[in-house]
Order: sequence, then C-alpha cells, then structure tokens
Amino acid sequence: MPVRSLRAWRVLLLLLAFVGGGMAGAAEVPVAVAANFARPLEAIARGFTAATGHTLKVSSGPTGKFYSQIVAGAPFEVLLAADDETPKKLVAEGRAVAGSSFTYAVGALVLWSAQPGFVDERGAVLAGGGFRHLAIANPKTAPYGAAAIEVLKTRGLFDALAPKFVTGESIAQAYQFVATGNAELGFVALSQISQPGKPAGGSHWRVPGHLHSPIRQDAVLLEAGAKSPAAAALLAYLKCADARRVIESFGYGR
Repeated sequence: MPVRSLRAWRVLLLLLAFVGGGMAGAAEVPVAVAANFARPLEAIARGFTAATGHTLKVSSGPTGKFYSQIVAGAPFEVLLAADDETPKKLVAEGRAVAGSSFTYAVGALVLWSAQPGFVDERGAVLAGGGFRHLAIANPKTAPYGAAAIEVLKTRGLFDALAPKFVTGESIAQAYQFVATGNAELGFVALSQISQPGKPAGGSHWRVPGHLHSPIRQDAVLLEAGAKSPAAAALLAYLKCADARRVIESFGYGR
C-alpha cells in the first residue's frame, strides 16, 4: 500500500478509536465470510494488517450456516455474507448493529468445468446433456446455489437436470466437486476460478445477470463487535480504494 494511503488509514483509525472510547492496541477480528469470498479476503487481510496492525481470524462457509451459528451465540464480530438478506435479518433481530450493513461486492455466477473446451460460451452444454453430474451449492443455505436454480428454471432445464445434481454444503464444496472430477461441470462463483492477472483454467460460461436475481453480498457489524474499534476499522477498510481494487480483480462488481 502506498505511504500516503497508509497515513490516511492511520488517521482514520485514530478517529475510530477515539469515538470508541480511547486508543486501543492491535486486535484480532473474528470474521465469518461467505465461502466464495475467502480468497479475496486473504489478499485484503494482508493490506488491512499492514495499514492497521489488526489481524483477522477467518472462518469461511455457507451464509445460512453462519446465521445459525450467530443465533446460537458464536462470537463473530463481522459477517461478510453471500447475500443481502441475512445481514438485514440479523439487524432486525437485534443481533447486528443498525446502519452498519453495506454491499461490499456483487457476485458473478459461472458454469465451470475443469476440462478445457467442455463448457461453451453460451452454456449450451446444459441442454446437450453430455454429462453425468452437475455440481451446485445447497440453494437453501448458499445464495449462489439459489441463483443456479433460478438459471436452470429460467432456461426450462430444472426438471431434466435435477437428477444429475451433486449438491455441496457451500459454494466451496461445489467447486471441489468439479475440481476433483466428481462432477463434469458445476455452478460456482467467478471469484473461485479467477486469479488476478491469470486466465481462468478449464472452461466456463459467465452467466448473464438477467438470468438470476443479483447476488448482492453485504457486510455487517455484529453485536459481538459493536464496541470493537478493530471490527469497525475492517468494515471501513473494505470501502477503501485498495480493498476495492482487490475485490474487482477477482471479478466482483459493485
């Protein structure tokens, strides 16, 4: 991070600390992050620590599962969800801080195969039926899985392809089914097959946004982190130019 940017963030942290009741030392922020955003968060965490001295304790998985854990008292301070409904629900229930949620990324869905040339640029392979297994994330707990179901229904393919589903607990598990060859293709997040500066491996079709509801991913400050300057600093950092560049480099929109 440029020196000027670092200085700006140090000033912001001072302000956050004074508002919170005094300057605090470096702290660890327990973060629950949607599986599709785990890799981008690794890169963001390095910049965040360099700028603030704070570190992240990251748990990744399906948003629905995190919701249940938070309700049960899990001590997460920040949730980076795969949707915008879960943060709203947590705020309404008094489990998250009102006014703290915002969209940190808009996800992109892709149909992906680890095999080059297997998936065409229009996704016609779905109708062709030349495969035995189609991986998706659990649509009940993973927004990317719900989006995949929308795509299949919009294209009139759901009934025909449902017997071929291999359902993962999260988008990370759906990705693993395809990467290991247990499914010839599957619906995953663009961020999972994208590395900044490198072409995606295998073959994929980027699903047009009009085929499913927007995948707006919201962050929210949880009640456990309501008095934590470090948790507040993380949410502020996600909005800065350095974090935005990382997020966009993984294929997310705004």
